[in-house]
Amino acid sequence: MDNAIERILLDADTIAAKVKHLASVISATYQGVDELILVCILNGAFRFTADLEQHLTMPYNIDFMSLSSYPTADTRATGEVRVLLDVKNSLHSKHVLIIEDIIDSGHTLNYLYQMLGTKHPASLRSCALVSKTEMREVDVKVDWIGFHVPNEWLVGYGLDWHNQYRMLPYIGVLKPEVYMKK
Repeated sequence: MDNAIERILLDADTIAAKVKHLASVISATYQGVDELILVCILNGAFRFTADLEQHLTMPYNIDFMSLSSYPTADTRATGEVRVLLDVKNSLHSKHVLIIEDIIDSGHTLNYLYQMLGTKHPASLRSCALVSKTEMREVDVKVDWIGFHVPNEWLVGYGLDWHNQYRMLPYIGVLKPEVYMKK
């Protein structure tokens, strides 16, 4: 285990089983749909999306978005979101599934629902690997959640701290002395 990790919260096998389960539920929901557009929110959801799509049993296409939020001095989100990369495909009359790595305050997902809703999709849903429900500042619906997690700094499986630790095959809790020093 990396010396910056306090403990492993979700091991690789647990994550893999949950991803496979989520894919089966999503596939059943969209059964009979001509095409589902997965909107992967970069950078964090890339790994989750790649693993999830391997288990989907219906036609799909993948598009990407990258967003930036403006954190406060204590790293909490302000609710201001800026689009760095927008989807390239038309979402008009398509079934769209937003794929997120983590939902905490809810501001980013709320913004995505509003923004992507203006593109007139046939349906718009969301799936997040992890959710910090106790951090929610905006009442936003998340259709599928892999894991409800505690309010701790999580890294691994796409989650990062200053673009580090994304590559870990598990989700771990970062030691406070690591994120408190910057």
